[in-house]
Amino acid sequence: MSTSQKLDTGKATDFAERVWEGEILPALAEYIRIPNKSQSFDPQWHEHGHMERAVALVEAWCRKQPIPGLTVEVHRLAGRAPVILMEIPGDGPDTVLLYGHLDKQPEMTGWHEGLSPWEPVRRGDRLYGRGGADDGYSAFASLAALRLLHEAGLPHARAVILIESGEESGSPDLATYIEALAARIGTPTLVVCLDSGCGNYDQLWSTTSLRGLIGGTLRVDVLTEGVHSGSASGVVPSSFRVLRQLLSRIEDEDTGKVLLDALHVEIPAERRAQAEAAAEALRTEVLETFPWVPGAGPGARGHRPHGKEVVELVLNRTWRPALSVTGADGMPALGNAGNVLRPFTSVKLSMRIPPRVDPRAAAHALKEALERDPPHGARVAFHGGSGGSGWDAPPIAPWLEAASDEASRAFFGRPAMSMGEGGTIPFMAMLGEKFPDAQFLITGLLGPQSNAHGPNEFLHIPAAKKLTCCVASVLAAHRAR
Repeated sequence: MSTSQKLDTGKATDFAERVWEGEILPALAEYIRIPNKSQSFDPQWHEHGHMERAVALVEAWCRKQPIPGLTVEVHRLAGRAPVILMEIPGDGPDTVLLYGHLDKQPEMTGWHEGLSPWEPVRRGDRLYGRGGADDGYSAFASLAALRLLHEAGLPHARAVILIESGEESGSPDLATYIEALAARIGTPTLVVCLDSGCGNYDQLWSTTSLRGLIGGTLRVDVLTEGVHSGSASGVVPSSFRVLRQLLSRIEDEDTGKVLLDALHVEIPAERRAQAEAAAEALRTEVLETFPWVPGAGPGARGHRPHGKEVVELVLNRTWRPALSVTGADGMPALGNAGNVLRPFTSVKLSMRIPPRVDPRAAAHALKEALERDPPHGARVAFHGGSGGSGWDAPPIAPWLEAASDEASRAFFGRPAMSMGEGGTIPFMAMLGEKFPDAQFLITGLLGPQSNAHGPNEFLHIPAAKKLTCCVASVLAAHRAR
């Protein structure tokens, strides 16, 4: 890309500072105040109207942007959460698709004093509140990057921005919208997604893979009603103990290793090399991103992983399956827990699966392992088994690799990095299958301690400004390639 086709670093930085401080952050603060939880967590989302408020806020902000030819539309298919579709005309035959979402995870408990999910609080470089980093900023930043190119007089390809409102529920409506809007979207040669993570806030991070997800509910029944524990214990097996036995079939409780071969894949050499480079760049940041209680952490007490151990931790969260128990039923609150042997225990399971694992085959293996030959003849059922595919990026084109690194050095002062992520973005697997020739820049602001989905979620403001400039720089390189 010639010098005349590059962003002026100083002017771009000034633009990001002005637009973020004067326009984006005030709008993002209002967005945080809206409890627009995703439809899985608010089945009456339409009646409550919070999602429509969030859509209206984002739509109004976007319509005001001084970008020639910009169109902003809200599409609503019957019974489905809405999407915002924006289009900006460009030069040449190519199309770039930028993606984000505006639905949110539930509140969660444990917010620090003075913080809450629905009230924005700025403390230094951080804007706290649910959905700011995951990923309410995406619509604002995507459009700001294109506005930056317009003000700099740099050409870009035709751009389509798609903002959905069901990603936190697994994007159940997105495939239908993609089909309905196929002619409007076209065939993108570059996809930019701002819903991913970053290893630190000091450079541009590109996500090269995402894990898939299997969710379901495991229930164990041993009695038709609760009975006195003094009378029954020793004769009647605890439903919790039976459930614990079943979980040991699929997970080693000492190491956390998932024991089902169907949920593992051979880790590609390129992804292992990326994990090694990321571990070298991050070192202890791999651990420091999480709010450990004092003394807790992987490995033996008092031992801090280093070297190859850190590489394995990176691979554990990106290319290996992992089980989490995210909810429970059948257990009374502690204040109401009498001396009763409970009739059943039910838990919600969340199994992350590596890229390249078929979620249907994995769900079948999980169900078979949990339900076969129940201990003590208990009634065991694993329901749901809903799954989403992981995603493995195609080989990066030389122009995109060079453009990402150049942008990172210009605006962060450090080289770009690539790494897999442990979360799931259903849209990526969908697009990877539909547009196999597209290039992908999957990035975001979910970095150390940002705690998306949990309490004290925050957006790192300086990194957001720099990321906006980086996206603009890559879009300019895409046009000039």
